[in-house]
Amino acid sequence: MTVPDPAPSRRPADSSPAVGSLTAGEIAQMVGGVLHGDAAVAVRAVAPLERAQSDELSFLASARYGGAFAHTAAGVVLVSPELAGASGAVPARIVVDRPHDAVLTVLPLLYPAPARIPGIHPTAVLGRGVNLGGDVTVGAYAVLGDGVTLGDRAWVGEHCVVGAGVSLGADARLFPGVVAYAGTVVGQRASIHSGVRLGSDGFGYVYRDGHHAKIPHVGRCLIGDDVEIGANTTIDRGSVDDTVIGAGTKIDNLVQIGHNCRVGRLSLIMAQVGLAGSARVGDGCVIAGQAGLGGHITVGDGARIAGQSGVFGDVPAGETWSGYPARPHRASLRATAALLKLSSMMRDLERLVKDRS
Repeated sequence: MTVPDPAPSRRPADSSPAVGSLTAGEIAQMVGGVLHGDAAVAVRAVAPLERAQSDELSFLASARYGGAFAHTAAGVVLVSPELAGASGAVPARIVVDRPHDAVLTVLPLLYPAPARIPGIHPTAVLGRGVNLGGDVTVGAYAVLGDGVTLGDRAWVGEHCVVGAGVSLGADARLFPGVVAYAGTVVGQRASIHSGVRLGSDGFGYVYRDGHHAKIPHVGRCLIGDDVEIGANTTIDRGSVDDTVIGAGTKIDNLVQIGHNCRVGRLSLIMAQVGLAGSARVGDGCVIAGQAGLGGHITVGDGARIAGQSGVFGDVPAGETWSGYPARPHRASLRATAALLKLSSMMRDLERLVKDRS
């Protein structure tokens, strides 16, 4: 298969037109960096070092990319202090303590967010008693159930379904195709991406009289302020308790969070993580991709779970665990190292047995 060359512009198709350009001098002043080179060099977009063109901004924050920096065609590069003297012929380099943070400062100016046009699309369906704040946006074919509340400047995208009594805080956004069941509360400035399902029933049954009897789910799904939830993630409502996602937590795509789970503030949960029912995750935790947490366990504040770990017991605050079953990271490394030695040990053992026979 032939992969086409990337287009000259890295500007996303759904972003608004850029402000035009920024000069190296303007960027240096904006990020508080020290400029070396031509202050008049202008950039219109951001790109990685190996693909950047003369009208694009890039950054160098690790020595491993020194080779790409030496050959880049970028017009302006943000460089960390320890790499300020790296070999390269860029027209302008800006030395700044944290290049990644500096890029975050510049990006919104080169890639303005799509304009939001307040109003209710004529194809949207609004139930009885809907309470709309000021300057809200409801897109085409969206459905708002009875008693829905939208805070000021809330944005419900096309084809969203917002169940009866659901509340969205000020400046919250549902991207197209989100479904929020009744009993869901979304905080201020939350960002919920396409395909997310909030407040669906959890997986709860009791075996009796020869069949699996469903446990009615009457709890809520509570999403805190400044939470971002990636595409196609599902968060169940509580059974008799609530499922809670704390303020400032960021959740990646394709994550499953079961009923009655509670995730603290400012945690990070990566793609394909699964939390079984009633799991507890503290504040400031990091759970890496494809990790699975068993039900009714607690992960303490600031703990880190490595990718593909299987967690079946409580994890103390501040610790890093990995492996399957998960254990403290150093112990997991020792267990893995021992397993890798096992094949050679088996050969030695087989040779010993053969020699004795």
